[in-house]
Amino acid sequence: MKGSIFLKFSFVHLSGVILFVFSYSMGYGQDAGREPRPLLDYKIQLDVVSSGYNGIDNWFHPHAGIVPKKGLNEVVLTMQKWLIGRSDVFFALSHLKSKDLGKTWSDPKEDTQTLGRVPMGTELEMGLSDFSPKWHKKTKKLLGTGHTIPYRDNHHAQNEKRYTAWSIYDTKDNSWSAWATLKLPDTNRFYNAGAGSTQRLDLPNGDILLPIYFKAKDVNVYSATVLRCKFDGKQLSYLAYGDVLSYHIGRGFTEPSLTFYKQNFYLTLRNDSAAYVAVSKDGLHYSKPKVWRFDNGEDVGSYNTQQHWVTHNNGLFLVYTRRSTDNENVVRHRAPLFIAEVDPERLVVIRESERILVPNKGAQLGNFGVVNVNKNETWITTSEGMSGRQPTKYGADGRVYVARIIWSKPNKNWDKY
Repeated sequence: MKGSIFLKFSFVHLSGVILFVFSYSMGYGQDAGREPRPLLDYKIQLDVVSSGYNGIDNWFHPHAGIVPKKGLNEVVLTMQKWLIGRSDVFFALSHLKSKDLGKTWSDPKEDTQTLGRVPMGTELEMGLSDFSPKWHKKTKKLLGTGHTIPYRDNHHAQNEKRYTAWSIYDTKDNSWSAWATLKLPDTNRFYNAGAGSTQRLDLPNGDILLPIYFKAKDVNVYSATVLRCKFDGKQLSYLAYGDVLSYHIGRGFTEPSLTFYKQNFYLTLRNDSAAYVAVSKDGLHYSKPKVWRFDNGEDVGSYNTQQHWVTHNNGLFLVYTRRSTDNENVVRHRAPLFIAEVDPERLVVIRESERILVPNKGAQLGNFGVVNVNKNETWITTSEGMSGRQPTKYGADGRVYVARIIWSKPNKNWDKY
């Protein structure tokens, strides 16, 4: 495969700090003798929102949503501190805003009172995590969804109940409502159920298709399903759930993400051993999940890490991490962060279309989010998870990134995905 990379350098001023920013676009050719496949073209620009590592914690789960405005849409980015060395120990969410499409950002505002931990009796605390904000067009509200994590002595209490959680952003007060939990039926089946790091889809009538993963009490394997929910601008409520997708290998199916493209719904699923994909006509009932493979038949190599969709009216794309020959220095091979086009009919990833969104600097990049900012740009937000194999040795510095996809053709359905 032939390719070329074009670099551009610039500087961004953020809260009194000069940040070095670079961007690149990559072109790629066709193997000799092969019929060229028409691919949607785009450029990639990689921006650094913040950087700096104190050796104790770092920013995690940076996910962005938009608030539509006349002129430039406002971007609201949520993220939270992760205590390095402890499994899923997170603190209150913070949010920061950009009113100029990421040229400048406000300082992070920690939402301790509304998006922080709350006491659950004398021993437990419950915190909010893996939170993803998205604009709900019908009610004109920025609604975030995620899940709760129980803590005992500042450690993840693995066997305690977990909930699907949500919060609403107040655009006037620049604040989030106190997180609330979604009431689900069959409390035994959904004893441990959450929408952590999932990608939801809002239907034209305002109903929400929200993927979750769940398990019963004292069960170790998760299953996935898609909830149909109603949101009236004030309350998120449950309506129904679809097929239960199960796979009894490792921890089962987790972190499902959903999109819609050309008459079909597509669901991508995390598993300990591989990534999986399923397709649906109605968003609730799915085909049997199959392993994500490249169009040459090879396993994509993404495992034990989430994947998310980038959807354009002229193309469907998958964002993921995977095994490669030069990323043994990263925990679970979670860098670089890749994007590639999907063949929606064959349900395969087009190998020749793969590009790097964020390079490997020794830190994990696998916890990320996707947002359509406008018809011309889609952003992937991620951060350098500073755990494991001496990430600073390879150049990691706790950066929070925005990888901008700048489309060659307007994304006509940008506000529908």
